[in-house]
Amino acid sequence: MPITPADIGGDEDTARRLLVLARSIAPCIDSFADNSEPKKDAVAVLRGVLAEQPAAGSRRTRSVSRNGTSMSFADVESAFDTDARQALRSLCGSASSGGHPVGSFPTARPFANVWPEGEYT
Repeated sequence: MPITPADIGGDEDTARRLLVLARSIAPCIDSFADNSEPKKDAVAVLRGVLAEQPAAGSRRTRSVSRNGTSMSFADVESAFDTDARQALRSLCGSASSGGHPVGSFPTARPFANVWPEGEYT
């Protein structure tokens, strides 16, 4: 059974918005079995993200303009910091490698004659 807003708690609309964004980060979260450890972990991460959401009002305000009379609010997606995104992705088995290159690279290169002292490390 998929994770529901009732599992996360709080305001239902905000919980639904968090779930939609969480599914875009880690599409597998709806495939977890009930009472499984991955589902409990995902719910814990989402509850943490929800707890970081400021209440509607002045704390959610990101910028204010006086003469233009405009206000912009922090978006829900900004609540998913790097740790929360990485945690959700790891539950799907797609944790990133930290930005390092992935793959095999040839050792014989045409630059061998340019730097004769050996391989660059």
